[in-house]
Amino acid sequence: MSQVPQMQERTVELIVAEREELADDVVGLVLEEPSGGDLPDWNPGAHIDLILTDSLVRQYSLCSSPLDRRRWKVGVLLDPNGRGGSKHVHHELHRGCRIQVRGPRNHFPFQRANRYQFIAGGIGITPMLPMIEAAEADGADWHLLYGGRQRSSMAFVDELSKYGERVTIWPLNEQGMPDLASVLGSPRDDTLVYCCGPEGLLSAVEQFCQSWPKYALHIERFAAKPDAHTPSEEALDNFQVVCQRSGITVDVGPGESILAAIKAKGVSMLASCMEGICGTCEVAVLEGSPDHRDSVLDDDEKAENDCMMICVSRSLSEKLVLDI
Repeated sequence: MSQVPQMQERTVELIVAEREELADDVVGLVLEEPSGGDLPDWNPGAHIDLILTDSLVRQYSLCSSPLDRRRWKVGVLLDPNGRGGSKHVHHELHRGCRIQVRGPRNHFPFQRANRYQFIAGGIGITPMLPMIEAAEADGADWHLLYGGRQRSSMAFVDELSKYGERVTIWPLNEQGMPDLASVLGSPRDDTLVYCCGPEGLLSAVEQFCQSWPKYALHIERFAAKPDAHTPSEEALDNFQVVCQRSGITVDVGPGESILAAIKAKGVSMLASCMEGICGTCEVAVLEGSPDHRDSVLDDDEKAENDCMMICVSRSLSEKLVLDI
């Protein structure tokens, strides 16, 4: 079951203590409490929201050590075709800047196992770093396949070199597409596969892992799956949402999100990505059947129908009762 956040998460003002060019078009930011105090606990796989402006909020994976309570680090790839978040980070956030940060939140949790296969593409390396640290501390057998456009665009390569043959660096301009068959061709029941990166890589890994045990594959997406927002055939154009704790019933019409409908009625709800990938707007479902259109929950979690992302998901039943 996925973890449903509370109505209010902690938002803190942090200072950019360090800024570093990690690779071509990749900057690393180290965030600290201005007073030097401890930051909230987190586990490998967690991400935070950077509240860049009132209308610009973006999620970035924590890539520092969870054991370091004083510092959070994120790596941000400049996306010239993006919606402005990475441009703001690259052009506006410098050492000494203060920024509002919300979280941490974790929909890519690291589970204990005897063996791991980590697969990263580009900036997808960021959530892998604390996972590798945890696997190493546990004495687990682990391996990393890390692909990128070219070596100069791949962050943390020098840091990863200390792990020797456990790490395979795969620049596409030198070696072509990563050899997934070599690491995923033979299913294993003692191995968890963690993968993060662009959609092409994720889709390929999903195909290779179809013959693996169902529990083996863990994926985090930076964008919605290509078919994620496609409605089910049974999806309703009009339905009601009962906000149980708020005591409000809202009519949701065609083309309208649940999130927009309840906000219009004055119900306060945190949200961020508006694409169903960050998990900020996740709520518990008390009654009814959601039409899941997010890229956060896996198939088993969606089948449980006990939570949903209200920025994109809708309803298969005439009424949904939500714990908000």
